[in-house]
Amino acid sequence: MINYIETETYEKMSRMAANLISAQIILKPDSVLGLATGSSPIGIYDQLTKWYEKGDLDFAKVRSVNLDEYVGLDENHPQSYRYFMQKNLFDRVNIKRENTYVPNGVAENYDEECRRFDDIIRKLGGIDVQLLGIGLDGHVGFNEPSDRFEKSTHVVTLQPSTIKANSRFFESENDVPKQAITLGLGAIMKAKKIILVAAGEAKRDILDKALNGPINPTIPASILQLHPDLTVIFSKKNHA
Repeated sequence: MINYIETETYEKMSRMAANLISAQIILKPDSVLGLATGSSPIGIYDQLTKWYEKGDLDFAKVRSVNLDEYVGLDENHPQSYRYFMQKNLFDRVNIKRENTYVPNGVAENYDEECRRFDDIIRKLGGIDVQLLGIGLDGHVGFNEPSDRFEKSTHVVTLQPSTIKANSRFFESENDVPKQAITLGLGAIMKAKKIILVAAGEAKRDILDKALNGPINPTIPASILQLHPDLTVIFSKKNHA
């Protein structure tokens, strides 16, 4: 079942998603959160931080698993997703560093790193709530359009459209890594609850295709139609 919510502003979208995540933490203090990066979740992390600072949330027992990481970027690189998470959430709340898991972008063996990451999720007991964004081509995480749904964590070669979209975070398009480690759709679909956020009218068309069109790996997000607990929050406006 898809619970679809449309909001007028990015701030309202962020607050609604943060409400769902905070409720999860309150009900289960040692929750496993699946976390995303990019511009869409920043408002969510800001709101969670505010509630933590007020004393309404406690992250002491929370575990987190991140969707992806660029191949070739270490955790100190300003555009790595570990750096992003530290800056936008982890360093602002009382979550323990050892309870936060992000793929290693400079692993010696990427196949082993992918298997290690899948093992981490299994040992944690799976993901309680997974936060997702969606790309203009329908990708979730870095699961790009393909001829099949990838189940396990894997290394993916990024589409030119993804590289171009992410180039705004780098000095130039040439600086964007060409590959990334990403959580597979199998682990995402096993999450007990999924929250998908999308901001801006530019995302409306792909969101409609993903939620209402045929389930096809050329639009990876379309598989989310099969999830039993999916909440989609769409904001008509982008982040200000």
